[in-house]
Amino acid sequence: MKYFIADTHFNYENIIRYCNRPFENSNEMNEYIINKWNSVVNENDVVYHLGDVGFGNTEELKQLVGRLNGTKILIRGNHDYKRGLNGWKEVGFNEVYKKRLVLNNLILTHEPIEVEENYINVFGHIHDKPLDERFNKENHICVSCDAIDYTPIPIRN
Repeated sequence: MKYFIADTHFNYENIIRYCNRPFENSNEMNEYIINKWNSVVNENDVVYHLGDVGFGNTEELKQLVGRLNGTKILIRGNHDYKRGLNGWKEVGFNEVYKKRLVLNNLILTHEPIEVEENYINVFGHIHDKPLDERFNKENHICVSCDAIDYTPIPIRN
């Protein structure tokens, strides 16, 4: 099974206030997201993380990502660029992409983009904010964890 999620922002206290997340601190948030992830994802599943993984040094992130079930593939978000492609592989991602990845009719990106009507843009970045009116809601799916109850979702294509 293929799953999708974005904007976990592990170890980032400010995201709790910015998105009004219901957690006392980042440790509580981290544990909640890990539990929700592992409640649906099995070891032989693939999870596409569409950016903004988290903050911390390599060892801190490696411990967190290592607790997440499945094969993990990252499309980097705006908060992920300080760590290079190999740095994210060292943390525990099997594959890392800079801007986008196309899977059949799905175009995976961090931020929403305009796509032709026979494609679906799967994205994060906007958290729980509404999609800009210039985008067609029929072929855009937001997988920011704030919009999907912090649980990776399957998308059939």
